[in-house]
Amino acid sequence: MNLIEFNQSPDEVAHGILAPCVHIPSWIMALVRQRPFASLDALYAAAARQAEDWQWSEVAQALAQHPRIGERRAAMALNDKEQQFSAREQGAVGLSDEVQAALLQGNHDYETRFGHIFLIRAAGRTSSEILSELKRRLSNSVTEEQAEVHEQLAEIALIRLKQEIAA
Repeated sequence: MNLIEFNQSPDEVAHGILAPCVHIPSWIMALVRQRPFASLDALYAAAARQAEDWQWSEVAQALAQHPRIGERRAAMALNDKEQQFSAREQGAVGLSDEVQAALLQGNHDYETRFGHIFLIRAAGRTSSEILSELKRRLSNSVTEEQAEVHEQLAEIALIRLKQEIAA
C-alpha cells in the first residue's frame, strides 16, 4: 500500500494494515488518528516516537504474538500477514541443526530466567549473531532486558511498517 491509500483508508482498514506490524493497540490507534501523514518519513518518525511510549505491559502482550526464534514452524495463531513477516524475517537466517538446538536450549533458559520469549530482530542478522546475542542477553538484569526487548520490538514494528506502507 502507498501512503496516499493509507491516509485515505477508513480507520478500520488502516487498523488492519498496522496490526500485523505489532500488537500494541495504543500504537495502532495513535498512528491512525495522526493521519494524514505528509510523507513516508513523517509516518515512520511518528511510528518510532509512538514506540518510545510503550509500557512494559503492552510489550509483554505483544510478545505473545511472536514465534520463538529458531522454531521451524510456529504453532501460534498468527494471521497470514504475521506468518509471512515471521517466515521472511526468520527464513533469511540459515539454521544448522546444531545452531537450532542451541537456540532451542537458549530459548528455554531465557524463558526460565525472564518469563517471556527471547525477541530479537532477525532481519539482517546471521544465526551465529542471534545465538551470540541470546547468550549475552541472558546475563542482563530484568530491567536491562526489558529495555532491549522494547528496542527490538520497535525495530521489528518499523521494518514491518516500511514493508506495508511504501512509495
